[in-house]
Amino acid sequence: MRNKLLIIGAGGHGRVIADIALQMEKWKSIGFLDDSNTKPYMGLHVLGTTQNLSEYIDEYEIIVGIGDNSKRKEVNDLIESFGAEIPVLIHPNAVIGSQVVLGMGTVVMAGVVVNCCSVIGKGCIINTGSTIDHDNSIEDFVHISPGVHLAGSVNVGYGSWLGIGSVVSNNIKINNNCILGAGSVVVKDITEAGVFAGIPAKRLK
Repeated sequence: MRNKLLIIGAGGHGRVIADIALQMEKWKSIGFLDDSNTKPYMGLHVLGTTQNLSEYIDEYEIIVGIGDNSKRKEVNDLIESFGAEIPVLIHPNAVIGSQVVLGMGTVVMAGVVVNCCSVIGKGCIINTGSTIDHDNSIEDFVHISPGVHLAGSVNVGYGSWLGIGSVVSNNIKINNNCILGAGSVVVKDITEAGVFAGIPAKRLK
């Protein structure tokens, strides 16, 4: 196991990942790659741009610190193609239940609770204070925003984004590539891609 961590993206999401990594006390060296930012954050330096990626493959674990789902997938696919070692990051204050599966490159932030037997795919963001109850299935490259609450046996499709404070009732399926507006409440299945919001959530476009 490598004891250095490289975070691709030094924006807000990347900095939160860096904070989690520091609190995990697992890596002796942490740095960023970023195509536009060059200044250090929290004493951690931007070591170059994504064009320098191949220089770090052999020494660093590498994780993508980009909030946008499609861009995160694009960069994650790139680092996978290089054969990178991609970690899972879990904030020390998160609670992870028994028989929970977390895919590579997924980040679980402070105050999160993931209950037993839930499966979370690769490259997901499980953001601050969100709760995922038992037997949930979260597919790859999903963004669960702060304060989202998923009841039991919910399925969230690939590439979806659940906005801050949204709530999903039990046994609900959400289609791939859906956007759920802030504070929305989902009480029935969402069967097609699109943007949904409201109480109860309805399709906007």
